Amino acid sequence: MNSFYPANKAPLAPSAFCSLPLGAILPKGWLRRQLEIQADGLTGHIHEFWPDLGPNSGWLGGDGESWERGPYYLDGLIPIAFLLQDENLISRAKQWMNWMLRSQKENGWFGPERNTDWWPLGVALKAMTQFCEAIADERVIPLMQRFFACVCSELPSRPLESWAVYRWADTAISAIWLANRTNDPTALKAASLLMRQGYDWARSFVTFAYKERSSGYFQHETHVVNNAMAIKTPGVSYALTGDEFFREAVYKAIENLDRYHGQVTGVFSGDEHLAGLNPSQGTELCAVAEYMFSLEVLLELLGDPIFGDRVEKIAFNALPATFSPDMWAHQYDQQANQVLCKNDEDNWWVNNGPESNTFGVEPNFGCCTANMHQAWPKLASHLWMATPDDGLAAVVWAPCTVNATVKGGVKVRIDVDTNYPFEETITVTINVPKPVSFPLHLRCPGWTKNAIASVSGKNIELQPGSFTIIEREWKDGDVIEIVFPMSATAERRFHGSVSLTRGALVYSMPIGEKWVKYRGEEPHADYEIYPTTPWNYGLSVNIENPEDSIQIRTKPMGDPVFSPDGAPIEMFVKGRIVPEWQMQHNAAGLLPESPIKSSEPIQTLRLIPYGCTNLRITEFPLIDET
Repeated sequence: MNSFYPANKAPLAPSAFCSLPLGAILPKGWLRRQLEIQADGLTGHIHEFWPDLGPNSGWLGGDGESWERGPYYLDGLIPIAFLLQDENLISRAKQWMNWMLRSQKENGWFGPERNTDWWPLGVALKAMTQFCEAIADERVIPLMQRFFACVCSELPSRPLESWAVYRWADTAISAIWLANRTNDPTALKAASLLMRQGYDWARSFVTFAYKERSSGYFQHETHVVNNAMAIKTPGVSYALTGDEFFREAVYKAIENLDRYHGQVTGVFSGDEHLAGLNPSQGTELCAVAEYMFSLEVLLELLGDPIFGDRVEKIAFNALPATFSPDMWAHQYDQQANQVLCKNDEDNWWVNNGPESNTFGVEPNFGCCTANMHQAWPKLASHLWMATPDDGLAAVVWAPCTVNATVKGGVKVRIDVDTNYPFEETITVTINVPKPVSFPLHLRCPGWTKNAIASVSGKNIELQPGSFTIIEREWKDGDVIEIVFPMSATAERRFHGSVSLTRGALVYSMPIGEKWVKYRGEEPHADYEIYPTTPWNYGLSVNIENPEDSIQIRTKPMGDPVFSPDGAPIEMFVKGRIVPEWQMQHNAAGLLPESPIKSSEPIQTLRLIPYGCTNLRITEFPLIDET
């Protein structure tokens, strides 16, 4: 067990790593710039024009929205405020938190008078724990102790209902957080009670009955966000029980969601419910954000590097693609093959509304408008973790500075300088007040080959899909040079189509675009996007060795990097128009079965990272050139 950071202890199953407190990791480089863009967009201004997060919110003492939206927003506002050390955002976060901390009743319940649902309090607790880590507010732990005593006393007679049944683990992780800091047995008693009343996601994921595109009716078990949140739930059950069945259920969850509903960006479809493998189906933004958080929790609990691979794939592809480049607008649903964003009743969605893939403030429904704010900041705050051997682990790669305590109680600073995932090289610089021995656990992605870490002129081979531990005496200014070689891979997907990836990035063909405002005022308006160039191309590519079929060109990183003009890397590949592949239901029609013949002229197609696109094709018909 780590000597300096709280971790799971008996009767909990030991955790593989320990999350560092909010503020221990600060973003640098492109990641900091991305958070600045977010803060300058909807996150920093939403309260000015969206009533649900304005001064009349029930979570600020008003008579407005009093359910999940205030806590959702705070769950992202708190980390971005402290990661950017932005005094205006910190002040706003304190305003929300001060009201919340003053709202507790004698029985331990807290929040707006109008809310009687257990669910939004679970979200509020996630925000509260981050706030406590950032500024050590002494009011937080007593409030949480009283609340979990309330859970133990009231839940037997007033059990979980509706959403709270399926999202119980989001409350339980805060109970575990509290138990690890106080040894309060009431917290773990509450977590176990939540588990007993909650839905058995582990058994559902193992047996997995939902193998087809959902019908249009509402069902919690097929709700895309419920599933994204629930991926961590068997891991939380494992922490509470130590039962290996729950650990294995985590992997079955990911396996089955990939097999029956997976998308090339690492997420799964759901618009609003599980929607199959068709790349014209949508994936809700809330599901992207919650899948990322589930993986971050699993990294801490189980420590498997595959969770790092997956969170990178989602964060560097699906996440940025569902926002406008300036983050003043977002979609409710994104599509891997997204050729038109239009407000129209004729669409592919299972049961989402007509404007679900348009870009705006509140397309379709406002949950994403409130919940979108957590994804980038929580990625930044989970890049590194503490280890049981009093070292540090790099679990996700991005530019940052880490300030932490290691073996012997020595405070160290680690600087990570890189443009990864857009380049192969990462420089890690160790800053210590005196020579000190401690282990570094470095995650090597599963997709790379011949990865190397060079320390003081000595090369260390890194095994793909694993952590390599480097334990030595570190001196001030020691540098680790890491190279993760990237090569293109071709993946066969829906109807035999093909997608190209390179490293952590998925590549898409950007489509010429025309943005048309259809509602609201700039900068917070709502937009349709119409294609201005052909999109119905197939690829002529060597599936077995795609490196033979592509050319890579790099250029300086743009600002914003996640934009069609900002992409710092391009992939060129041959392709042909597939005339029979046409628009259906205001989207790319059903992919023809591949391979497919085309007599159209061969052309050179330009692909860029998926996250840099607004309109795109990502799963292409495979051209038969025989």
